Amino acid sequence: MIANQLFNPKSIVIIGGSNDIHKPGGKVLKNLIDGKFSGKLYVSNPKEEQVQGIPSFKDLNNLPQVDLAIIAIAAKYTLPAIQILTEKKDSKAFIILSAGFSEESEAGAQLEKQIVDQINKYDGALIGPNCTGILTPNHHSIFTEPIPKLDPKGCDFISGSGATAAFIMEAGIAKGLSFASIFSVGNSAQLGVEDLLEHLDNTFDAEHSSKVKLLYIETINKPQKLLKHAQSLIQKGCKIAAIKAGSSEAGSRAASSHTGALASPDEAVNALFQKAGIVRCFGREDLIAVASVFMYPPIKGKNLAIITHAGGPAVMLTDALSKGGLEIPAITGEKAEELKAKLFPGSSVANPIDFLATGTAEQLGIIIDAINNDFDEIDGMVVIFGTPGLAPIFDVYELLDEKIRTSKKPIYPVLPSTFTASKEVTFFLEKGQLNFPDEVNLGNALARIYHTPKPEKEKKKKLEIDLGYIRAIIDSNENGYLLPSAVRSLLDGAGIPRAGESTCGTVDVAISQAKRLGFPVVMKVVGPVHKSDVGGVVLNVKDTETIEYEFNRMMEIPDTTAVLIQPMLSGTELFVGAKYEDKFGHMILCGLGGIFIEVLKDVSYGLAPISYSEAQKMIKNLNSYPIIQGLRGKAGVDEEKFIDVLWRLSALLQAAPEIMELDLNPLLGTENSVIAVDARIRIEKSV
Repeated sequence: MIANQLFNPKSIVIIGGSNDIHKPGGKVLKNLIDGKFSGKLYVSNPKEEQVQGIPSFKDLNNLPQVDLAIIAIAAKYTLPAIQILTEKKDSKAFIILSAGFSEESEAGAQLEKQIVDQINKYDGALIGPNCTGILTPNHHSIFTEPIPKLDPKGCDFISGSGATAAFIMEAGIAKGLSFASIFSVGNSAQLGVEDLLEHLDNTFDAEHSSKVKLLYIETINKPQKLLKHAQSLIQKGCKIAAIKAGSSEAGSRAASSHTGALASPDEAVNALFQKAGIVRCFGREDLIAVASVFMYPPIKGKNLAIITHAGGPAVMLTDALSKGGLEIPAITGEKAEELKAKLFPGSSVANPIDFLATGTAEQLGIIIDAINNDFDEIDGMVVIFGTPGLAPIFDVYELLDEKIRTSKKPIYPVLPSTFTASKEVTFFLEKGQLNFPDEVNLGNALARIYHTPKPEKEKKKKLEIDLGYIRAIIDSNENGYLLPSAVRSLLDGAGIPRAGESTCGTVDVAISQAKRLGFPVVMKVVGPVHKSDVGGVVLNVKDTETIEYEFNRMMEIPDTTAVLIQPMLSGTELFVGAKYEDKFGHMILCGLGGIFIEVLKDVSYGLAPISYSEAQKMIKNLNSYPIIQGLRGKAGVDEEKFIDVLWRLSALLQAAPEIMELDLNPLLGTENSVIAVDARIRIEKSV
């Protein structure tokens, strides 16, 4: 639990408060004064008697008891100040604006740790260091601008970067986006984005709390906490959008399996956000557009009408929506003809509805009413209306404001003339409305929101797997890739169907096992990672002479220790894999298998543990899903059994968290079965 004094302090001291408002210690004090902080305000500055009209304490020992300390002094002086505040002044909350800590040097990191230890010792809360502060209805403890008028119905915004928070606010406010609170966490030495999201969850009030949360994250240190509280907030009726920056930090790392090569840390972020229900954004304008859409009632379907007096923006918006999987259905029939008759000649109602550059406010109202009342297939509207500057358009925006407030379906305004019609746009925004000046950003935002699923509410059923047997296999094996016999045992323990097989160390054993399994068979080398690349796979072996020849040849391949014999099976090649990602846990992957995994890279990701329905969604999200269903007369794959393999793999990973990488490639899927033909598992036990 975060100390309440951080959010509701009765007294605040600025350590390093200054008369120079161009310094952080001066500006934060000015913002507190201008924000009319209702509690007691103190300043500590050894060189001043008075700072911005407030008496200054030259010696902290003389300071009265104080709830919150905002620190704007050199890093090396912060620990002694915090020791006095915690030990003698009962201070429980701290915002350190100063830099010079872990972001700068090892010595700075050590000092940062000492500060956190001191604050933790007294059950305190710390924002920063190296941050710009926080902005709440109770106190404006921030040194940057803008300082927007806070609106409880606006966005709660938590940012790992103070500058980014300021830039996003500037751009968002200009489009009508409002904010309820701002938190800049800086180095997140104690409290990070995840902790503040937890606080917003724990203190959520359905009547009074903001229902839109925005996050800017550079490092996810506590993914499970982020997942838990994002899911909880969304299930309470909130909407969350986030930028996760630094997505290329890992680059393309060398990996010893298909899964290792495909499952990057950034895909772990995608999987986490999908599971949580967080809409992922990739830039400031992207985040602002998504947040602005969040401010409207949710659209109930994917069919949109575009109402425009300008052709080009409508075409670009149509492209963006279509690429995002949303629909702009044709509007036809008797009602469409009636609508067209009420517009100027040359207008089109086909969708986009183009009522020409000469279109009037009255005509716009007629169109909106028709979409609301006559075309049930339409779920929402986008109105594009700018101006060439020939005449004022206050009447259009007045009508648009009225219709947005009364419409049965959401109306998203695209008002692109932010310079030529700046007075009219300002007039519109001052009514509490939002503007999407770029239609493509709006289209992308609508699509991204539509395709981000809400977190599941279903109770996750547990599979019956042989936990004791699985643990015995893990405990009895050393780190590294497991022998085929151990892999087979793990699959059996989890109930994952596999092909019959035999690992053969001599040619005589290979011949006898081939006869037992039944010709034709497949021969594979044991040892090399990529078997096909070294000539280590032979298909459709039909006689003992070929067994003898190929066995002797394969044993000459470097790193080969044995030869695996399997019956020759057929079906659609599938792939399932898993990889442990630090802090996140296991990622589970699926797609088409064999060579297709390398060529198509058409893969779905899920964060373990996954439920049955999550496994189902993973399969349906594949671009190659029509192949799995069956295409052009070719039999498909038993989806239930494919889902079951994913579900059982998730259970195996829970039972054996030591699994670092796992490939089931290929699995062969038919109308009646899904069977693992080749498997590879690497484990790593903690020392």
